[in-house]
Amino acid sequence: MFQTGSLYHLLSVAGAAWWSKGLAVILGTFILEDATTMIAAMAADDGRISVSVALVALYIGVAVGDLGLYGLGALGSSWPPARRWLTLPRHDRGHDWFVRNVVRTVVISRFIPGARLPLYTACGFFRAPFGAFAGSAVVATLIWTSLLFGVSLHVGGWLSAHMEGWRWFGIAGFVLTLLFVGRLIARFQTFSD
Repeated sequence: MFQTGSLYHLLSVAGAAWWSKGLAVILGTFILEDATTMIAAMAADDGRISVSVALVALYIGVAVGDLGLYGLGALGSSWPPARRWLTLPRHDRGHDWFVRNVVRTVVISRFIPGARLPLYTACGFFRAPFGAFAGSAVVATLIWTSLLFGVSLHVGGWLSAHMEGWRWFGIAGFVLTLLFVGRLIARFQTFSD
Protein backbone atom coordinates (compact mmCIF):
# COMPACT_ATOMS: atom_id res chain seq x y z
CA MET A 1 0.00 0.00 0.00
CA PHE A 2 1.26 3.46 -0.92
CA GLN A 3 1.98 5.72 2.01
CA THR A 4 3.00 9.33 1.83
CA GLY A 5 5.96 8.67 4.09
CA SER A 6 7.17 5.95 1.70
CA LEU A 7 7.63 8.37 -1.19
CA TYR A 8 9.30 10.90 1.06
CA HIS A 9 11.64 8.15 2.28
CA LEU A 10 12.46 7.13 -1.31
CA LEU A 11 13.34 10.72 -2.12
CA SER A 12 15.50 10.87 1.02
CA VAL A 13 17.79 7.96 0.11
CA ALA A 14 21.32 9.30 0.16
CA GLY A 15 23.24 8.75 -3.06
CA ALA A 16 20.15 7.86 -5.11
CA ALA A 17 20.39 9.03 -8.69
CA TRP A 18 18.29 12.00 -9.79
CA TRP A 19 16.53 9.81 -12.37
CA SER A 20 15.47 7.26 -9.72
CA LYS A 21 13.97 10.03 -7.63
CA GLY A 22 12.22 11.40 -10.72
CA LEU A 23 10.87 7.94 -11.53
CA ALA A 24 9.57 7.59 -7.96
CA VAL A 25 7.70 10.89 -8.37
CA ILE A 26 6.28 9.84 -11.76
CA LEU A 27 5.02 6.53 -10.32
CA GLY A 28 3.65 8.35 -7.28
CA THR A 29 1.47 10.55 -9.50
CA PHE A 30 -0.28 7.44 -10.80
CA ILE A 31 -1.36 6.58 -7.26
CA LEU A 32 -2.00 9.88 -5.46
CA GLU A 33 -1.28 12.81 -7.75
CA ASP A 34 -1.90 15.77 -5.43
CA ALA A 35 -0.26 14.10 -2.43
CA THR A 36 2.79 13.26 -4.57
CA THR A 37 2.99 16.90 -5.65
CA MET A 38 2.96 18.08 -2.05
CA ILE A 39 5.51 15.48 -0.94
CA ALA A 40 7.83 16.29 -3.84
CA ALA A 41 7.62 19.98 -2.89
CA MET A 42 8.48 19.20 0.73
CA ALA A 43 11.38 16.99 -0.38
CA ALA A 44 12.61 19.81 -2.64
CA ASP A 45 12.36 22.24 0.27
CA ASP A 46 14.49 19.86 2.36
CA GLY A 47 17.04 19.55 -0.46
CA ARG A 48 16.28 15.86 -1.06
CA ILE A 49 15.36 16.37 -4.73
CA SER A 50 15.98 19.33 -6.99
CA VAL A 51 13.01 21.55 -7.81
CA SER A 52 13.58 21.06 -11.55
CA VAL A 53 13.65 17.23 -11.32
CA ALA A 54 10.57 17.25 -9.09
CA LEU A 55 8.57 19.55 -11.40
CA VAL A 56 9.55 17.79 -14.64
CA ALA A 57 8.71 14.39 -13.11
CA LEU A 58 5.38 15.73 -11.85
CA TYR A 59 4.50 17.19 -15.26
CA ILE A 60 5.38 13.93 -17.02
CA GLY A 61 3.55 11.71 -14.55
CA VAL A 62 0.38 13.80 -14.44
CA ALA A 63 0.22 14.30 -18.22
CA VAL A 64 0.78 10.59 -18.93
CA GLY A 65 -1.88 9.71 -16.35
CA ASP A 66 -4.37 12.12 -17.93
CA LEU A 67 -3.75 10.76 -21.42
CA GLY A 68 -4.06 7.25 -20.00
CA LEU A 69 -7.51 8.05 -18.62
CA TYR A 70 -8.58 9.24 -22.06
CA GLY A 71 -7.20 6.00 -23.51
CA LEU A 72 -9.14 3.90 -21.00
CA GLY A 73 -12.34 5.66 -22.02
CA ALA A 74 -11.58 5.11 -25.70
CA LEU A 75 -10.92 1.44 -24.99
CA GLY A 76 -14.23 1.19 -23.14
CA SER A 77 -16.09 2.55 -26.14
CA SER A 78 -14.56 0.12 -28.61
CA TRP A 79 -14.15 -3.09 -26.60
CA PRO A 80 -17.52 -4.84 -26.08
CA PRO A 81 -16.63 -6.59 -22.79
CA ALA A 82 -15.81 -3.20 -21.25
CA ARG A 83 -18.99 -1.57 -22.56
CA ARG A 84 -21.28 -3.93 -20.69
CA TRP A 85 -19.97 -2.54 -17.38
CA LEU A 86 -20.73 1.06 -18.34
CA THR A 87 -24.01 2.87 -17.89
CA LEU A 88 -23.93 5.98 -20.01
CA PRO A 89 -26.38 8.17 -21.91
CA ARG A 90 -26.89 7.76 -25.66
CA HIS A 91 -23.59 7.79 -27.51
CA ASP A 92 -24.42 10.46 -30.10
CA ARG A 93 -25.65 13.00 -27.56
CA GLY A 94 -22.61 12.49 -25.32
CA HIS A 95 -20.26 12.68 -28.26
CA ASP A 96 -21.69 15.99 -29.42
CA TRP A 97 -21.52 17.47 -25.92
CA PHE A 98 -17.90 16.41 -25.33
CA VAL A 99 -16.83 17.63 -28.78
CA ARG A 100 -18.29 21.08 -27.97
CA ASN A 101 -17.02 21.23 -24.38
CA VAL A 102 -13.77 19.26 -24.28
CA VAL A 103 -11.50 22.16 -23.31
CA ARG A 104 -13.88 23.49 -20.65
CA THR A 105 -14.41 19.99 -19.25
CA VAL A 106 -10.68 19.31 -18.98
CA VAL A 107 -9.82 22.66 -17.43
CA ILE A 108 -12.65 22.61 -14.88
CA SER A 109 -12.04 18.99 -13.87
CA ARG A 110 -8.32 19.66 -13.35
CA PHE A 111 -9.19 22.00 -10.48
CA ILE A 112 -11.88 19.81 -8.85
CA PRO A 113 -10.47 16.86 -6.91
CA GLY A 114 -12.03 13.57 -7.99
CA ALA A 115 -13.47 14.90 -11.25
CA ARG A 116 -10.70 13.84 -13.61
CA LEU A 117 -11.28 10.09 -13.58
CA PRO A 118 -14.91 10.17 -14.72
CA LEU A 119 -14.60 13.18 -17.02
CA TYR A 120 -11.33 12.28 -18.73
CA THR A 121 -12.48 8.71 -19.36
CA ALA A 122 -15.80 10.08 -20.66
CA CYS A 123 -13.84 12.29 -23.06
CA GLY A 124 -12.15 9.17 -24.39
CA PHE A 125 -15.37 7.14 -24.45
CA PHE A 126 -17.24 9.78 -26.42
CA ARG A 127 -14.24 10.40 -28.69
CA ALA A 128 -13.74 14.06 -27.88
CA PRO A 129 -11.06 15.48 -30.19
CA PHE A 130 -7.78 14.08 -28.86
CA GLY A 131 -5.68 17.10 -29.87
CA ALA A 132 -7.93 19.51 -27.99
CA PHE A 133 -8.06 17.13 -25.03
CA ALA A 134 -4.30 16.61 -24.89
CA GLY A 135 -3.46 20.28 -25.35
CA SER A 136 -5.85 21.49 -22.67
CA ALA A 137 -4.82 18.66 -20.32
CA VAL A 138 -1.13 19.58 -20.62
CA VAL A 139 -1.75 23.32 -20.14
CA ALA A 140 -4.09 22.73 -17.17
CA THR A 141 -1.54 20.31 -15.69
CA LEU A 142 1.26 22.86 -15.98
CA ILE A 143 -0.84 25.51 -14.24
CA TRP A 144 -2.36 23.33 -11.50
CA THR A 145 0.78 21.36 -10.69
CA SER A 146 2.92 24.51 -10.60
CA LEU A 147 0.45 26.26 -8.28
CA LEU A 148 0.09 23.26 -5.96
CA PHE A 149 3.85 22.68 -5.94
CA GLY A 150 4.56 26.33 -5.14
CA VAL A 151 2.01 26.50 -2.35
CA SER A 152 3.20 23.16 -0.96
CA LEU A 153 6.81 24.31 -1.11
CA HIS A 154 6.00 27.30 1.08
CA VAL A 155 3.54 25.53 3.38
CA GLY A 156 5.83 22.50 3.69
CA GLY A 157 8.76 24.74 4.54
CA TRP A 158 6.72 26.50 7.19
CA LEU A 159 5.48 23.18 8.61
CA SER A 160 9.03 21.83 8.72
CA ALA A 161 10.33 24.92 10.47
CA HIS A 162 7.52 25.31 13.00
CA MET A 163 5.88 21.95 13.57
CA GLU A 164 8.77 19.44 13.33
CA GLY A 165 7.20 16.09 14.39
CA TRP A 166 3.66 17.32 13.80
CA ARG A 167 4.39 18.17 10.17
CA TRP A 168 2.45 15.17 8.78
CA PHE A 169 -0.69 16.25 10.64
CA GLY A 170 -0.34 19.68 9.09
CA ILE A 171 0.05 18.13 5.65
CA ALA A 172 -3.04 15.97 6.21
CA GLY A 173 -4.98 19.10 7.19
CA PHE A 174 -3.72 20.88 4.08
CA VAL A 175 -4.81 17.96 1.85
CA LEU A 176 -8.23 17.82 3.50
CA THR A 177 -8.63 21.57 3.02
CA LEU A 178 -7.84 21.22 -0.69
CA LEU A 179 -10.35 18.40 -1.03
CA PHE A 180 -13.02 20.35 0.84
CA VAL A 181 -12.51 23.47 -1.26
CA GLY A 182 -12.58 21.34 -4.43
CA ARG A 183 -15.86 19.74 -3.41
CA LEU A 184 -17.29 23.13 -2.53
CA ILE A 185 -16.36 24.49 -5.95
CA ALA A 186 -17.82 21.38 -7.59
CA ARG A 187 -21.19 22.09 -6.00
CA PHE A 188 -21.34 25.41 -7.81
CA GLN A 189 -20.27 24.05 -11.21
CA THR A 190 -22.90 22.71 -13.58
CA PHE A 191 -22.52 21.32 -17.02
CA SER A 192 -25.29 22.14 -19.43
CA ASP A 193 -26.14 20.90 -22.91
